[in-house]
Amino acid sequence: MPSPTPAPPRARADSPWRSEGAPPPPPPKKKMPGGWRGLILTALIVYLLTNLVLSFFNEGDEHTISYTEFSKQVSAGNVEKIYSKGDAIEGELKKDAPVPDGKGDYKKFVTQRPAFADDNLWSSLTSKGVTVTASPVVEHRSFLANLLISLAPMLLLIGLWVLIARRMGSAMGAGGLGRKAPPKPVELTEGKRTTFDDVAGIDEVEGELSEVVDFLKNPDAYRKMGARMPGGVLLAGPPGTGKTLLARAVAGEAGVPFFSASASEFIEMIVGVGASRVRELFAEARKVAPAIIFIDEIDTIGRARGGGAGMGGHDEREQTLNQILTEMDGFSGSEGVVVIAATNRADVLDPALTRPGRFDRTVSVSPPDRGGREAILRIHTREIPLAGGVDLAQVARTTPGMTGAELANLANEAALLAVKRQQQAVTQTDLSDALEKVQLGAERPLVMPDEERRRTAYHESGHALLGMLQPGADPVRKITIVPRGRALGVTLSTPDADRYAYTEEYLRGRIIGALGGMAAEQVVYDVITTGAENDLEQVTNLARGMVGRWGMSERVGRLTAIPSDAQQAYGLSAAPATLDAVDSEMRRIVDECYDDACRLLREHRDQLDALAAALLENETLEEDAAYAAAGVVRLSKRAD
Repeated sequence: MPSPTPAPPRARADSPWRSEGAPPPPPPKKKMPGGWRGLILTALIVYLLTNLVLSFFNEGDEHTISYTEFSKQVSAGNVEKIYSKGDAIEGELKKDAPVPDGKGDYKKFVTQRPAFADDNLWSSLTSKGVTVTASPVVEHRSFLANLLISLAPMLLLIGLWVLIARRMGSAMGAGGLGRKAPPKPVELTEGKRTTFDDVAGIDEVEGELSEVVDFLKNPDAYRKMGARMPGGVLLAGPPGTGKTLLARAVAGEAGVPFFSASASEFIEMIVGVGASRVRELFAEARKVAPAIIFIDEIDTIGRARGGGAGMGGHDEREQTLNQILTEMDGFSGSEGVVVIAATNRADVLDPALTRPGRFDRTVSVSPPDRGGREAILRIHTREIPLAGGVDLAQVARTTPGMTGAELANLANEAALLAVKRQQQAVTQTDLSDALEKVQLGAERPLVMPDEERRRTAYHESGHALLGMLQPGADPVRKITIVPRGRALGVTLSTPDADRYAYTEEYLRGRIIGALGGMAAEQVVYDVITTGAENDLEQVTNLARGMVGRWGMSERVGRLTAIPSDAQQAYGLSAAPATLDAVDSEMRRIVDECYDDACRLLREHRDQLDALAAALLENETLEEDAAYAAAGVVRLSKRAD
């Protein structure tokens, strides 16, 4: 299943969803934080400051001088013209004169004639040729000009304050508890919408979802027949199987807006925010209906109520879930809004969420089969140049159980290796090496002592030889003693065809093969090392499943004593006596398998030595070379 393409960006950081194909709504009116009271106070302060500043400029370049200084300049013949109104006299000198008791010079002046003065001023002015004008010598700005000059800085500052306030309001967004504009969806204007052509490997799931597509395209036909489309579709399956991509493909195929969000993005520390966001999301979807709402990982908020940590059961998670239930229950067939949710824990969902009328259809999305894996590989290698000898069908045969996301990662790793090796195309070797890196881990440049290297060779040879000898066991694909990841050596075994049910004989063979490494060290060296840690984990899980889940023990009987959910405690599912019987039967099965493993290795000691010697010489053995070194003929043929 191909992995989903990146979702378009959000309009704002607080938007808890992304959308495709939705028309952008009109921009909301932004309110001024602080209101008119703050605006008036700011305007008053700016006006007073502006008048204070302008008072210095309104003085002009004239100077106020004493009448004595004025008489002195008239007597010296330095006054060119004057203007008088009452006892106020203003004028202009012919030449600049120094300011008395001050710094600098002045030319224009203002003075006041005393009422008691009797100095024959007019005679003096006439004799010195001073022009007495009819208009003021010093030009003063009009009241309108002063008003405009006073208001201009104030208006400029107010405009700057409004701009800053609006930006601060936008940045706060939904962080405020009161005034909050609803987040808007993002319109995907570039790029191709995802359709069913981009989906492969799960044809049966496409068949179920095609009904949703047909309903969104032709709702009238369903309404005429009286049929009601399911209000919600739940996609349940392991991670990486393409649940999100399927939902996007449904929206792209129907050509309707697609709103996607992760359930965890609705949850906030403040109670009520999640429910508010749910209301906004559904409201936006109804505006552009028909539309699809996709909620990923819905088990985050959709778990069964009553076990939450909130006081009284009214915590934020449960309020958000209640809002989702309310919104889905309010749907009618004419709204044309379909809710699709994805989870890998469908067993923990609240029953009210999965009842008819809400998520009344559950679609299981499983890992693809061999044909599906090949189709997925072809989709993910469309943009990757492949060499002539690349066989994607062979790669699909050797990758049972891998999901679409893992196959996409495999194709990408092969392309990275090709670039690193300076090749023009991806070869079969690149794909094989990428598969080993994904499944086994990257090689480690670790230099081991010869004795430890020899013990590792016997350990891996024990795994491989027992896998070759067990009837119905998975064929051995590769053996290596090159350290990879945390392991000092790796034996890779994969089935020829996909398996969906396992027999007790096959599971016992798996346990015997997993114990082969420890048994080989016991037979050859008579010691047990820590190298079997991962092997024992696999053995424990297999034996526990055989006894406690799959009814393969006569003593425990045909019942489920251990839950499939590993997070649930054993004591909650069975009585202590039953659990003791499970442990006892697990030990019996593992001990029997270990005795069989040691016996088989002793009986085929020569083949074990030959396989270990070949490993020490070559470090890595492919499938044919491994069987040839061990002298074993394949018991099963590869299925085509």
